Amino acid sequence: MAPPRKFSKKRRRDGGFATEASMNNTESDWWEELSHKLSTTGQAFADNEEGEEEKFKSFFRVSRKTFDYICTLVGSDLAARSSSSGIIDAEGRVVTIGKQVAIALRRLASGESQLSVGESFDVGQSTVSQVSWKFVEAMEDRGMHHLKWTHETQMEEIKVKFEKIQGLPNCCGAIDTTHIVMSLPSGEASNIWHDSEANYSMIMQAIVDPELRFLDILTGWPGSMNDYGILKTSGFFKLCKNGQRLNGPVKDLQDGSQIREYIVGDEAYPLLPWLLTPYQGKNLSPMKKKFNVMHKNTKLVAERALARFKGTWKIIDGVMWRPDKHKLPRIILVCCILHNIIIDQGDELHTDVPLSHHHDEGYNQQFCQFADRNAQMLRDHLSKSLS
Repeated sequence: MAPPRKFSKKRRRDGGFATEASMNNTESDWWEELSHKLSTTGQAFADNEEGEEEKFKSFFRVSRKTFDYICTLVGSDLAARSSSSGIIDAEGRVVTIGKQVAIALRRLASGESQLSVGESFDVGQSTVSQVSWKFVEAMEDRGMHHLKWTHETQMEEIKVKFEKIQGLPNCCGAIDTTHIVMSLPSGEASNIWHDSEANYSMIMQAIVDPELRFLDILTGWPGSMNDYGILKTSGFFKLCKNGQRLNGPVKDLQDGSQIREYIVGDEAYPLLPWLLTPYQGKNLSPMKKKFNVMHKNTKLVAERALARFKGTWKIIDGVMWRPDKHKLPRIILVCCILHNIIIDQGDELHTDVPLSHHHDEGYNQQFCQFADRNAQMLRDHLSKSLS
């Protein structure tokens, strides 16, 4: 049984008070108000349940079902963090948990300014900032189980799915990096953030499964670093180097040799026993050319995942205007968690998110010449087996 309503006093912006009863009433009101506003000023949607769901998903990038799940995930944290501040909207009403989640998701999904997001929800710019950061903190605390390296049983399923793509056996992931481009004030625009294409940027490295889910991410490093340098700083690299990751069962090849677990990456990465890259150079043999085609088609899942990621969460697409470089890695992390939640919840990609492989427009291919001798032998055995 629900407890009796208490008319506890909450200070309103206009000097009055909001009651707990009015707080409860607003939980279901915010979307009706916003939906009506969108109907009069924005894109046309069908006037039925499906149209309402499409409108919701267009605005927040998640279905209503996934939105409700996110509210459940972070609700207690947002309530605890809001209890002392008493966040109030322009009408003097307490901003409910659902509306707080909506404000934060809209900010991440649209990339619009805090002022513009605030106008949509009838709250001030400072409220958008406060609510969005509380949401980021809550997602870090409550959502990390959606972004983790998988256990052995699930890894076997991942390897089967990778092999179905193009035939590469025992593959556990695809790795790639993308640049989050920034506009920095002159005092912060040091060469360390200046990348190879004359942008200021922060790098994100991701390892992806066949369903475009992030298995491991690293971000926060400046754009002046290359992909190999980023890889070497990662905990993933250290775990693999010490035999603590990609250390599952080997697989027998047709020529009698064996292939260990590995991930695939492009020419920007070193050839290592646990990281297979394509053959470089001209005049390759038919066997090596075939391997490169199979490798490329497998590695495309990482490019598609990053393209979908940046196409969905517009706050990290394009050029970010003077971001806080200490907070930005945490915002990127939370967008990665949300990316995985959408997949885990079975949400389909929204129609206006491009099905593209291009997540780093304007960036040229990097090349790394390092090749481990044992990795060369492993790749040759695999290529021979596949041919």
